[in-house]
Amino acid sequence: MEITLRTAAPSDAAALLQIYAPYVRDTAVSFEYEAPTVAEFTSRIERTLPKYPYIVAQNGAEVLGYAYAGPFHERAAYGWAVETSIYIKKDCRRLGAGRLLYDALEEALKAQGFLNLNACAAYTEREDAYLTDDSLLFHQRMGYRPVGKFNQCGYKFGRWYDMVWLEKHIGEHLAVQPPVKTFGEIRSRMPWETER
Repeated sequence: MEITLRTAAPSDAAALLQIYAPYVRDTAVSFEYEAPTVAEFTSRIERTLPKYPYIVAQNGAEVLGYAYAGPFHERAAYGWAVETSIYIKKDCRRLGAGRLLYDALEEALKAQGFLNLNACAAYTEREDAYLTDDSLLFHQRMGYRPVGKFNQCGYKFGRWYDMVWLEKHIGEHLAVQPPVKTFGEIRSRMPWETER
Protein backbone atom coordinates (compact mmCIF):
# COMPACT_ATOMS: atom_id res chain seq x y z
CA MET A 1 0.00 0.00 0.00
CA GLU A 2 1.32 3.43 -0.95
CA ILE A 3 -0.16 6.16 1.23
CA THR A 4 -0.02 9.66 -0.18
CA LEU A 5 -1.08 12.94 1.40
CA ARG A 6 -2.70 16.04 -0.01
CA THR A 7 -4.51 19.11 1.20
CA ALA A 8 -8.25 18.60 1.39
CA ALA A 9 -10.66 20.57 -0.78
CA PRO A 10 -14.33 21.37 -0.21
CA SER A 11 -15.11 18.89 -3.00
CA ASP A 12 -13.83 16.12 -0.69
CA ALA A 13 -16.74 16.61 1.70
CA ALA A 14 -18.79 13.60 0.58
CA ALA A 15 -15.82 11.20 0.74
CA LEU A 16 -14.68 12.49 4.14
CA LEU A 17 -18.21 12.38 5.47
CA GLN A 18 -18.37 8.67 4.56
CA ILE A 19 -15.44 8.17 6.96
CA TYR A 20 -16.82 10.43 9.69
CA ALA A 21 -20.50 9.39 9.68
CA PRO A 22 -19.93 5.89 11.15
CA TYR A 23 -18.06 7.48 14.09
CA VAL A 24 -21.15 9.59 14.76
CA ARG A 25 -23.71 6.88 14.10
CA ASP A 26 -22.03 3.88 15.71
CA THR A 27 -19.55 5.15 18.32
CA ALA A 28 -19.02 7.58 21.17
CA VAL A 29 -15.78 8.79 19.56
CA SER A 30 -17.77 11.78 18.28
CA PHE A 31 -20.26 13.39 20.64
CA GLU A 32 -22.44 14.48 17.72
CA TYR A 33 -25.75 12.63 17.60
CA GLU A 34 -26.39 13.05 13.87
CA ALA A 35 -23.87 13.18 11.04
CA PRO A 36 -23.71 16.53 9.28
CA THR A 37 -25.01 16.92 5.75
CA VAL A 38 -22.60 17.14 2.84
CA ALA A 39 -23.33 20.87 2.68
CA GLU A 40 -22.45 21.33 6.37
CA PHE A 41 -19.31 19.24 6.02
CA THR A 42 -18.30 21.28 2.96
CA SER A 43 -18.76 24.43 5.04
CA ARG A 44 -16.57 23.01 7.82
CA ILE A 45 -13.73 22.40 5.36
CA GLU A 46 -14.15 25.87 3.86
CA ARG A 47 -14.04 27.51 7.30
CA THR A 48 -10.91 25.58 8.28
CA LEU A 49 -8.65 25.87 5.23
CA PRO A 50 -7.87 29.59 5.12
CA LYS A 51 -6.05 29.45 8.46
CA TYR A 52 -5.47 25.80 9.37
CA PRO A 53 -4.22 22.65 7.62
CA TYR A 54 -6.73 20.00 6.55
CA ILE A 55 -4.96 16.93 5.16
CA VAL A 56 -6.24 13.80 3.41
CA ALA A 57 -4.46 10.41 3.23
CA GLN A 58 -5.21 8.11 0.34
CA ASN A 59 -4.09 4.94 -1.37
CA GLY A 60 -4.60 5.49 -5.07
CA ALA A 61 -8.10 6.89 -5.35
CA GLU A 62 -9.24 5.47 -1.99
CA VAL A 63 -9.44 8.02 0.80
CA LEU A 64 -8.13 6.41 4.01
CA GLY A 65 -8.56 9.24 6.48
CA TYR A 66 -8.07 12.89 7.26
CA ALA A 67 -6.70 15.19 9.94
CA TYR A 68 -7.13 18.88 10.56
CA ALA A 69 -6.61 21.61 13.11
CA GLY A 70 -8.86 24.38 14.33
CA PRO A 71 -8.89 27.06 16.99
CA PHE A 72 -8.46 25.85 20.54
CA HIS A 73 -10.43 28.90 21.69
CA GLU A 74 -11.44 32.07 19.90
CA ARG A 75 -9.95 34.61 22.34
CA ALA A 76 -6.75 36.32 21.18
CA ALA A 77 -4.40 34.99 23.87
CA TYR A 78 -5.08 31.43 22.65
CA GLY A 79 -3.77 32.35 19.19
CA TRP A 80 -0.78 29.98 19.40
CA ALA A 81 -2.84 26.92 20.39
CA VAL A 82 -4.91 24.63 18.18
CA GLU A 83 -7.18 21.64 18.61
CA THR A 84 -6.26 18.70 16.39
CA SER A 85 -8.60 16.00 15.07
CA ILE A 86 -8.15 12.82 13.05
CA TYR A 87 -10.49 10.21 11.57
CA ILE A 88 -9.42 7.03 9.78
CA LYS A 89 -11.69 4.81 7.72
CA LYS A 90 -12.78 1.93 9.96
CA ASP A 91 -11.22 -0.86 7.89
CA CYS A 92 -8.00 1.12 7.27
CA ARG A 93 -6.87 1.68 10.84
CA ARG A 94 -3.41 0.52 11.95
CA LEU A 95 -1.96 0.80 8.44
CA GLY A 96 0.15 3.89 9.18
CA ALA A 97 -2.13 6.57 7.73
CA GLY A 98 -2.82 8.10 11.16
CA ARG A 99 0.86 8.61 11.97
CA LEU A 100 1.54 10.07 8.51
CA LEU A 101 -1.39 12.45 8.84
CA TYR A 102 -0.47 13.66 12.32
CA ASP A 103 3.22 14.03 11.42
CA ALA A 104 2.23 16.16 8.41
CA LEU A 105 -0.27 18.15 10.44
CA GLU A 106 2.37 18.87 13.08
CA GLU A 107 4.89 19.89 10.42
CA ALA A 108 2.44 22.40 8.94
CA LEU A 109 1.40 23.78 12.32
CA LYS A 110 5.03 24.20 13.37
CA ALA A 111 5.79 26.05 10.12
CA GLN A 112 2.85 28.34 10.88
CA GLY A 113 4.24 29.14 14.32
CA PHE A 114 1.73 27.32 16.49
CA LEU A 115 3.11 26.08 19.81
CA ASN A 116 0.44 24.04 21.61
CA LEU A 117 -1.41 21.11 20.07
CA ASN A 118 -4.50 20.09 22.03
CA ALA A 119 -6.68 17.06 21.44
CA CYS A 120 -9.71 15.69 23.22
CA ALA A 121 -10.54 12.01 23.34
CA ALA A 122 -13.71 10.41 24.61
CA TYR A 123 -12.87 8.00 27.40
CA THR A 124 -14.48 5.32 29.50
CA GLU A 125 -13.08 3.34 32.43
CA ARG A 126 -14.40 0.16 30.80
CA GLU A 127 -14.34 -0.16 27.03
CA ASP A 128 -17.73 -1.00 25.55
CA ALA A 129 -19.38 -1.57 22.20
CA TYR A 130 -19.28 2.17 21.45
CA LEU A 131 -15.88 3.27 22.71
CA THR A 132 -12.35 1.92 23.10
CA ASP A 133 -9.26 3.74 24.32
CA ASP A 134 -7.72 3.74 20.82
CA SER A 135 -7.84 7.52 20.41
CA LEU A 136 -6.24 8.19 23.78
CA LEU A 137 -3.50 5.61 23.13
CA PHE A 138 -2.86 6.92 19.60
CA HIS A 139 -2.36 10.47 20.86
CA GLN A 140 -0.03 9.28 23.59
CA ARG A 141 2.04 7.38 20.99
CA MET A 142 2.22 10.64 19.01
CA GLY A 143 3.74 12.44 22.00
CA TYR A 144 0.64 14.02 23.51
CA ARG A 145 0.28 13.86 27.28
CA PRO A 146 -2.98 13.84 29.23
CA VAL A 147 -3.54 17.11 31.08
CA GLY A 148 -7.13 16.92 32.27
CA LYS A 149 -10.32 14.92 32.39
CA PHE A 150 -13.97 15.95 32.42
CA ASN A 151 -16.00 13.24 34.10
CA GLN A 152 -19.30 12.01 32.66
CA CYS A 153 -19.65 15.05 30.42
CA GLY A 154 -20.95 13.30 27.29
CA TYR A 155 -24.18 11.32 27.13
CA LYS A 156 -24.67 9.02 24.15
CA PHE A 157 -26.30 5.62 23.61
CA GLY A 158 -27.78 5.80 27.12
CA ARG A 159 -24.32 5.95 28.72
CA TRP A 160 -22.10 8.65 30.21
CA TYR A 161 -18.61 9.16 28.83
CA ASP A 162 -15.62 11.15 30.05
CA MET A 163 -13.46 13.47 27.97
CA VAL A 164 -9.67 13.47 28.31
CA TRP A 165 -7.69 16.49 27.11
CA LEU A 166 -4.15 15.97 25.85
CA GLU A 167 -1.47 18.42 24.79
CA LYS A 168 1.84 18.53 22.96
CA HIS A 169 4.21 21.49 22.72
CA ILE A 170 5.96 21.89 19.35
CA GLY A 171 7.70 25.24 19.72
CA GLU A 172 9.41 27.59 22.12
CA HIS A 173 7.27 29.88 24.26
CA LEU A 174 8.94 33.31 24.11
CA ALA A 175 8.48 36.60 25.95
CA VAL A 176 7.76 38.23 22.57
CA GLN A 177 5.98 35.61 20.48
CA PRO A 178 5.87 36.09 16.69
CA PRO A 179 2.38 35.95 15.20
CA VAL A 180 1.27 32.74 13.52
CA LYS A 181 0.99 32.49 9.78
CA THR A 182 -2.08 31.26 7.95
CA PHE A 183 -1.99 27.86 6.31
CA GLY A 184 -2.22 29.62 2.95
CA GLU A 185 1.10 31.36 3.66
CA ILE A 186 3.04 28.12 4.21
CA ARG A 187 1.03 25.61 2.17
CA SER A 188 3.27 25.63 -0.91
CA ARG A 189 6.29 24.65 1.25
CA MET A 190 4.69 21.48 2.57
CA PRO A 191 6.15 18.25 1.12
CA TRP A 192 2.78 16.82 0.15
CA GLU A 193 2.13 19.96 -1.94
CA THR A 194 5.54 20.11 -3.62
CA GLU A 195 5.63 16.38 -4.49
CA ARG A 196 2.44 16.52 -6.53
